[in-house]
Amino acid sequence: MLEKIPLESFRVFDAAARAMNFSRAGRELNITQAAVSRRIKGLEDHLGAALFTRRGRNLALTPEGERLFQRVRATLEYLEESLEPFRAGTGEIISIAASGSVSHLWLGQRLKDFGKESPGISVRLLTTDSPSELASETNDLVILYSTGEHPRWNLTLLMKEVLVPIASPDYLASRGLEPQALTSADIAGLDLIDYERFNAHWISFRQWFGRIGNPLRSKLPRPRLSFSTYIMAVEAALRGEGIALGSLGLIEEHLRSGALITIGNDRVESGFGYYLGAPRFRALSPEASQLHRHLLGGYQG
Repeated sequence: MLEKIPLESFRVFDAAARAMNFSRAGRELNITQAAVSRRIKGLEDHLGAALFTRRGRNLALTPEGERLFQRVRATLEYLEESLEPFRAGTGEIISIAASGSVSHLWLGQRLKDFGKESPGISVRLLTTDSPSELASETNDLVILYSTGEHPRWNLTLLMKEVLVPIASPDYLASRGLEPQALTSADIAGLDLIDYERFNAHWISFRQWFGRIGNPLRSKLPRPRLSFSTYIMAVEAALRGEGIALGSLGLIEEHLRSGALITIGNDRVESGFGYYLGAPRFRALSPEASQLHRHLLGGYQG
């Protein structure tokens, strides 16, 4: 059907639906009111449905017209946004990719701060847990979970992965628990919040209890809650639903604010960390270099 309909008809319909007036739509598009009327009539004939009800000079969308308007408006807005990088004088858009947990817990606030410091620079954040999308060379910058080596990216350490049980003060207080006095066996008997391991190198509670200095000898009970993503496990801990495994660098803001508290004295360093990547085989733009410096300077250990 689409090949039989002039695409200009959709722009005319969009303008008429926004203005609810054919004359105003014509002025917006620099065509006559009669031309607007003809194109709307042609579109209705192609679709086999009335798009407007006409009562004198007053217009209203029919149910079919309302459905079409929502789709046409969304399509035109998407096209406008897609063309933005090609508009002269708009400047470069920096693209950075990071996982969901890094984006939500660590990167988001730093991008907000960067926007305040550099309001003329646009940043597009790709949030994905797909390793191929994270490391795609279509990105200007990436944050990778790594040991520090990558064939296509020069990596700079942002934070080592150090894992420790965490909980909210309310959860601990409601059970009369002293966080630093709890042993690994005590922690295993509490309400554990875990997450699914989609990467063989990720560490959940089962691996953590096996790597601490005094490994748990008894069988680990099944977690009370288990989520598909790490960020959901952290959010459950923030709500006071139990004890999650915290990556110290990622949750530093929650620890600093007191929303979360570390539990016990055992720490596990996985040997992995979160690294900021710059392209190995092409130079960064001045704007991307500025963001690179900002993110490295924003790390506090």
